[in-house]
Amino acid sequence: MADRVKISPFQGILRHLCPRCRTGKIYPTSIFSSLPKMNDECAVCHLWFEREEGYFLGAMIIDYALAMLTTTVIGAILWTFTHWSFEKLCVVAILLFLPAVPAVTRLGRVLWIYIDRFIDPER
Repeated sequence: MADRVKISPFQGILRHLCPRCRTGKIYPTSIFSSLPKMNDECAVCHLWFEREEGYFLGAMIIDYALAMLTTTVIGAILWTFTHWSFEKLCVVAILLFLPAVPAVTRLGRVLWIYIDRFIDPER
């Protein structure tokens, strides 16, 4: 547990580390090396990541918020340089966002696990 002190929650989220020990990985592989598969539990402290059926419904809400924020930023940047119509901006921003969907989904799950662990650490 001494390593946990060295790694902040923010660094743990970015590295997709277990919220309890901040040593074990939530995802066993990189998003680029294979299909996304999440570990069932932490290999170090044995924290169960999916506590119950439907646990990641909250992660879907976080994913949606991250997607809306990202596409809005992309749309604002596009509008600054192009002044396209709103409809065209929306379509292009969504198309530019699509390759980021797997990364956003993983980040949303990690954020959800950290938020849940912060609210109820003893479970």
